Amino acid sequence: MKATQSPIRSLSWLLAIIVPCSALTFTVPSSPPSNASQQLDPAPIGVSLEFFAFPAYFTDVASTSPCLQNLRSLTGTWPPLRIGGTTQDRATYSASQTTAVSYTVAAPGDAPSTLTFGPSFMTLANTYGGQTIIGFNRRLNNQPNTIQAARKALDEMDNLNSIELGNEPNFYTSSDPIAGGSWSGTKDFASQVSWQTAVGSNLSTTNIFSAGVYFDTNTFSIAGLTAQESSTAAQYVREYCSHNYPQSQSSANLASLMSHSAIKSQIAPFKNEITAAKNAGKYHIMGETNSATQGGGGISPTFGAGLWLMDYSIQMLILGTKALYFHQGTVGNCQYCWWGRYSMGAPYYGAYYATMALAGADQIAPLDSGTTNYAAYAIYKAGKPVRLLLYNSDYYVSGTRSVQTFTMSGLPGTAVTAKRLTASSATARQDQGGNPTVGGQTFANGTCAIQGSAVSESAAVVSGRATFTVAASEALLVYL
Repeated sequence: MKATQSPIRSLSWLLAIIVPCSALTFTVPSSPPSNASQQLDPAPIGVSLEFFAFPAYFTDVASTSPCLQNLRSLTGTWPPLRIGGTTQDRATYSASQTTAVSYTVAAPGDAPSTLTFGPSFMTLANTYGGQTIIGFNRRLNNQPNTIQAARKALDEMDNLNSIELGNEPNFYTSSDPIAGGSWSGTKDFASQVSWQTAVGSNLSTTNIFSAGVYFDTNTFSIAGLTAQESSTAAQYVREYCSHNYPQSQSSANLASLMSHSAIKSQIAPFKNEITAAKNAGKYHIMGETNSATQGGGGISPTFGAGLWLMDYSIQMLILGTKALYFHQGTVGNCQYCWWGRYSMGAPYYGAYYATMALAGADQIAPLDSGTTNYAAYAIYKAGKPVRLLLYNSDYYVSGTRSVQTFTMSGLPGTAVTAKRLTASSATARQDQGGNPTVGGQTFANGTCAIQGSAVSESAAVVSGRATFTVAASEALLVYL
């Protein structure tokens, strides 16, 4: 973040006001260890926009462009974008339609049950500077219409990364047109392979589909799909895609969501999906994800959800996914959204902080066991450690705020600086006045502009060792 001034303060400031816990000690390897991530993408943390709401995000919501630009300023690369979701499987392409999208709803916060979209939908998508995934309909079983839309996307979108053929077929029912009276994982595998071949053979390219698009891991799985892929169909697959929402809107628990060890346990089943994609010669993405289902629960706008987003992104990248796309739903009716027309969502701070941590890096490695609330990561560039990311996922709301002390050895130089991600509590919400800060700065409601003076902290390195304090529900990014 840029600011007119950048005051430095000692990392020991917290000890005077907050009670410390027992210290943790980690050694930072001088080169990436065997458990380090694969080579990181320049911008692995991206955004998914609900299909019907995409034009509104780009034309009616002032924060969209600057929020994306803030992330680009960190990495030099636009965040990857995905346009899709439930409403892509309700949408029919109309080549003669002059508007980008057309639908009616009973109330502004509703999602349409049916909609049409025209050529200008793809023209608008092409105005984005980053690589873009777009999703089309399979549920309605109108293959000629999907082929027509896919051809238009190829013609209009220079930024096209891939095309989805349907969204979350786990939730198709036997009464859906694609089902023909019954539906199962096995039937979906055959359907996807058939559609890949039929649609792909009508396009002037291969390596074009984002396949799977499965919610969670169950009988609808990438492992199952890849086992059924024919060589003809596989040539059209660019990547395999999962969706993940760790919690239910109706029973969300913030302390569980943001727990470092709980995150590791929750994502563990996706390792098999990542491996299946890799064994098929493709990569894996988390094409749609966020904190809780159906637009997010009451925990979703909180700072704790931002801390979850940060640690979850890092852990998924270490697990082997290539990129994550965090979903933004109906404008004005979206608890987990990073921004809206009027207020910032606290989770944006987690996305910004994780992007800041990974910017320009090659690999990231966990230093902790993943079995406690305390995380330590080493971030590498050109084979050398350049940053450390420390996270205390103890849940804090009020009262005495505990502190975890991290002693890190194997550090170069004689001093380091750091930037802290913090808020008044895990439950703080910017739309309720509880603005988080990244290195002392905030993002303005309605514009996403960076506000305030940057604050850097400092610590001495003695014989390769330095000690850092991270309060409950906080993170610290250390620059080596």
